[in-house]
Amino acid sequence: MTFITIFFIILGILAFGFFWMLKKITRRDEIWRSLNLRLFLVRLPKDIRKEEMSQEHAREKISVMENVYANLMSVHDSWWNTFAYGKPAFALEITTPHIGEEISFYAAVPKRFAESLEKIIHANFSSASIEQVKDYNIFNPEGVTAASEVKLMRKFFFPVKTYREISTDPLRSVTNVFSKLAREGEGASFQIVARPAPGGLKLKIHSFAKEVQEGRAKIRSGPRNKIIGFFEMMRETISPPSPQQEEAKKMKKLTQGEEELLKKVEAKTQKNLFEANIRLLASAKDEKRASEILRNLESALAQFADPTSNEFAINRVSGSSLKELIYKFSFRVFDESKKMILNSEEMTGLFHFPNIMLETPKVEFLKAKEASAPANLPSSGMVLGFNFFRGISSEIKLQKEDRRRHIYTVGQTGTGKSVLLKNMIRQDIESGEGTCFIDPHGDTVEEILGYIPENRLDDVIYFNPADTARPLGLNMLEYDQRFPEQKTMVVNELFSIFQKLYGAIPESMGPMFEQYFRNSTLLVMDNPESGNTLMEISRVLSDSSFRELKLSRTSNIIVKTFWEQIAEKAGGESALANIVPYVTSKFDTFLANEIMRPIIVQEKSAFNFREVMDSKKILLINLSKGRLGELNSSLLGLILVGKLLIASLSRTDVPEESRSDFYLYLDEFQNVTTPSIATILSEARKYRLDLVISHQFIGQLEENIKKAVFGNVGSMIAFRIGSDDAEFMEKQFQPVFSGHDLLNIDNFNCYAKLLINGKTSEPFSMKTYPSGQIFRENVEKIKELSRLKYGKPREEVEEEIIKKHS
Repeated sequence: MTFITIFFIILGILAFGFFWMLKKITRRDEIWRSLNLRLFLVRLPKDIRKEEMSQEHAREKISVMENVYANLMSVHDSWWNTFAYGKPAFALEITTPHIGEEISFYAAVPKRFAESLEKIIHANFSSASIEQVKDYNIFNPEGVTAASEVKLMRKFFFPVKTYREISTDPLRSVTNVFSKLAREGEGASFQIVARPAPGGLKLKIHSFAKEVQEGRAKIRSGPRNKIIGFFEMMRETISPPSPQQEEAKKMKKLTQGEEELLKKVEAKTQKNLFEANIRLLASAKDEKRASEILRNLESALAQFADPTSNEFAINRVSGSSLKELIYKFSFRVFDESKKMILNSEEMTGLFHFPNIMLETPKVEFLKAKEASAPANLPSSGMVLGFNFFRGISSEIKLQKEDRRRHIYTVGQTGTGKSVLLKNMIRQDIESGEGTCFIDPHGDTVEEILGYIPENRLDDVIYFNPADTARPLGLNMLEYDQRFPEQKTMVVNELFSIFQKLYGAIPESMGPMFEQYFRNSTLLVMDNPESGNTLMEISRVLSDSSFRELKLSRTSNIIVKTFWEQIAEKAGGESALANIVPYVTSKFDTFLANEIMRPIIVQEKSAFNFREVMDSKKILLINLSKGRLGELNSSLLGLILVGKLLIASLSRTDVPEESRSDFYLYLDEFQNVTTPSIATILSEARKYRLDLVISHQFIGQLEENIKKAVFGNVGSMIAFRIGSDDAEFMEKQFQPVFSGHDLLNIDNFNCYAKLLINGKTSEPFSMKTYPSGQIFRENVEKIKELSRLKYGKPREEVEEEIIKKHS
């Protein structure tokens, strides 16, 4: 073997080793670049306009994406990083993963440009949501993948059709392919990896256009190769063309078709140029289906074909080339050998965010808009949740002074209202505040019992009517005898309660009922010592001797006159014997009930409501309709709210600044409020009774209560609601949010319009925090402590009832 042969063998080995190492280093650098990318899911609100916009208007909206591309021209790196790792690129993708069916729009940029990307997108799409996410997976692990590379059919300076030349939004054809994928086992992606083109390209095209106009180049031939151009220049130097030849070149005119094509070439250079790779991938359970999906994606690119200029050429890959393409797709690698030159207008046609009406199903739009929190958020107070907008998180707090103007929340079941209420109640409990929660379902109050810290166990009053062994007394007729004017308030509230309960039969609550009810109740209350419960109202009407006893002890001349001069002397249909069943039938439903009777016939309520408020107790009410029945639950709730209102109004004997705040939480508040809610909303804040009212839909409210709420409440929080409510609530949250937003907001997200320093804020979006940890070890202990402290053995209650009637 000769020396020369050995030399070339060694040289070949060294060359192979060099290129092998170069490939390894290149792969390492590609992976480094990929791991340094940040992937963002970009979602826009769905355009729900009823009328189709004009083509021109649609194109103007699509053209906004050109501004994004113009700003992406700034994606470049230092000369050292460019030398070491290559020029940085960005990726844009339309994708459906192999599990799931949403069509998502992604953008990926190097880490150092992540913040810039967010700013660029928000500057052009103000309502967009940009969320950094983990990578997705389109590949069916047990299936087959098919893929294609896309290149230009002709030379790069000839443009393809753009969105301005296509009659419909080009996205429709592309996204329609994705919309037909199966929910599981089929995935696909349309990927563009791009980077700004070298600045010299524009100059090269301009020079070519000039040469064509001067007759020195043919439009279809394209710019001359540098080497060929050099030799042509040398030839012309040695043997210059004659003046006649030069003139003939200049005189030679382009055809109309060539002139049009030259205009298109020149127009391409008027926009920013990019080097781009386009990849199409499809994955399915078998090769036939994967190939079908890919073929449909390839067909969607046919709309960009311009027979007079350029079109896309599709190269279906297989074998090792397929593996290489999957690798480059997965790591978002820019392939120098597969690049083509596109301008920002061409890129916009291929990929733009869906900011106009797109009827393709399954596109992942932003379900509901988001808006930033007010700049003047308080730094202290009750934490309601947090606002996350454009990468900035702000905690939302409500000051005590603003809470006194009450909080209203509305939302469908399961949307997050209860989580918000629980978080608020927990904070009140932990900060030592007085609070009451009336729960119509019973589940939430059980959880709240698990929030009670050791230092507040003695403050809890747990009122559970279903505990029939030790019922807690609740006497609506009880009043503070130091303030006899409370009698009228009690009677009015009790009458409103029965109007509420029997409102479905308005004729049963007419003037006659009211007259007998008021005079019976006032007669009973005028002498509490001889009996002062709902049972005594029935006795006054039906038992003449008991009525005589009460009349002998009353000092109310109006009541006495009614009974002696009107009721007992009336005849016919108005005779007392005929009226008694008409009135007592409303009470007997409750007096005959085994659960209700031991509660409402106790002369003394288990706790003093004024004392509960003043000493900051924790009053937890379990009015589970499943255990009590809806009518009984409503009666007890109405009585409790009424007594709290009366107790708060009695605070006139204490200076306003000395009144401690008491927070009353009412879930499904429409069931436990009478028209007196207007008084609470407008007046009770002076007496430091602060409401948090919640329900599911506005149709549950009577018109007078609805007006009272929306006319007086200070802060509003809306979770997802139905279409009828969205139409009404839209007026409260305009112009920031629409009815569509209110219909589509996700669970545990809401829109808020809060009182901040006495002024109503602009509406903004808010997320609730998860419920805190529940400590169940104290729950049974609290229940037992409360029932022993405030309950009364049922046997004793029944004995007292028997004594009254003996």
